[in-house]
Amino acid sequence: MPEGPEMYRVARRISRTLGDAPLVEVWFAFDHLKGWSGRLEAQRLATVRTLGKALLLEFADGVTIYTHNQLYGRWLFSPADRRPDTGRQLRLALSSGERSALLYSASEIDVLAPGSVNEHPFIRRAGLDILSSGANVAEVAAWISRPEFARRQLGHLLLDQSFLAGVGNYLRSEILFIAGLDPTRRPMDLVPTEQAKLAEAARTMMWRSAETGGITNDPQRVRQLKAAGWRRRDYRHFVFSREGQACFLCNGEITRQTVSGRRLYACARCQR
Repeated sequence: MPEGPEMYRVARRISRTLGDAPLVEVWFAFDHLKGWSGRLEAQRLATVRTLGKALLLEFADGVTIYTHNQLYGRWLFSPADRRPDTGRQLRLALSSGERSALLYSASEIDVLAPGSVNEHPFIRRAGLDILSSGANVAEVAAWISRPEFARRQLGHLLLDQSFLAGVGNYLRSEILFIAGLDPTRRPMDLVPTEQAKLAEAARTMMWRSAETGGITNDPQRVRQLKAAGWRRRDYRHFVFSREGQACFLCNGEITRQTVSGRRLYACARCQR
């Protein structure tokens, strides 16, 4: 499943693809949504933003299309007069006069009337989206210190979309590594400097991943390893999916464990 940074890149591409031109096509595969097409066609798409792993496509009149890719959904892009050659099922089509943004295979699509966006179950419980909100380190730290999160272990908490929306499995491992925190630590256990490190790590990893297409490792190290012929999967992350390999920072061994039913990678030396 794509994580927040991947969806943020998709949102930016939808905006670039459709621009501010009136849409000539707004097509839904699901019968209960088809009635919205007539209202939305000829409107401009005002904004496209993420809320964690979901997309919110907001029209000029306040109507919002909510989509969530889940495991299989995928956005594809094409000229308006052609469709991509794919065996996937088209669920949503948005077309300007020249280009189309097409959502395939997704099962979660809703249309939200003006004023009802915050009533949607996913939106109502979603936490801070670092990317779309533009939150700075102090604002992220303030969110992390909220009392409802205080007693939960970070290894579990970071996968909860009501905490930091858009953080998934690879970002969880990378954030904890950069912050130097063991996954069993809780927000209530952290001193202010550790809270600040966690906030900075979360913000840095989210933005770096969004800007690089999913690469979280140090940019200078990435350039060096690419020049040396390393494969992307070996230089992409600090610790994620690197079990048994040497830590880039201390040369210790990267270990793997299961937390919240999903694999988590860490360096015992760096994350005491």
